[in-house]
Amino acid sequence: MVTPMPVARARQDLFDVLAGQREVPEEGLTELSRAAGWPIPDTLQAVVLATPAEAPQLAAALGHALIGSVDGYTCLFVPDPATQTRGRLEAALKGRPAAVGHVVPATDTASSLRWARYLLTLAPGRVGPETRPAFVDDHLSALLLLQDESLADALTSRWLGPLEELTPRQSERLEVTLLAWLEGGGAPEAAKLLHVHPQTVRYRLRQIEKLFGPVLRDPRTRFELEMALRSRRLMAHVRSYRARAGRRARAVASSIRPLGMAREARVNGL
Repeated sequence: MVTPMPVARARQDLFDVLAGQREVPEEGLTELSRAAGWPIPDTLQAVVLATPAEAPQLAAALGHALIGSVDGYTCLFVPDPATQTRGRLEAALKGRPAAVGHVVPATDTASSLRWARYLLTLAPGRVGPETRPAFVDDHLSALLLLQDESLADALTSRWLGPLEELTPRQSERLEVTLLAWLEGGGAPEAAKLLHVHPQTVRYRLRQIEKLFGPVLRDPRTRFELEMALRSRRLMAHVRSYRARAGRRARAVASSIRPLGMAREARVNGL
């Protein structure tokens, strides 16, 4: 007689399979689902938590989501996301740093999880009553641009080279003007975005045209220029955030002092 798999073990194994951490044949997945008492829905949505506190309560509030962990993060797979409105997700996750992945078929759950985890690494880790979850759906274009830092650097090097000869201040001024022009479609619209006089924008655009030449008239070039400018700003933000996080981690580590032997003995009750 075959001993049935414990439900907790079956749920963990099922999570690992859906998260792409292990593989089983299709019939094995059906067995796991049955043993876990968790029917696999057509669509899923990943939620990644910065802290594991109250994860079981959250799972129950989100339609009996499947709980697991990946690289130290507590994660939930929310079944049938159409039944979980954004308002319900925000209400359940309010007050904690978390990221919500995009809705995917059950066969692609690992993708929703991967991008939610990545987004969480980019979001500030502050905790407070007004903290709200970050949604992958709100950052799709940014995540697309950030998915390969080497390619992002190559894109900026290819298109923004003419700005390299300028001083940092000049380069920054022309970058923001060029991006505002590309976004707005004209000098008056760019001036509104930048809160400057349209004549100021036209002057800067003449400088930009001298640097870039006639390629600015090509729609494809303008598209790639906008991508390059956005990519550079996003990468600067990410690197700044990582640097701040690294400094915080070093500050915490430096504040921890090893216990002396006598003190350690007292702590251990000796």
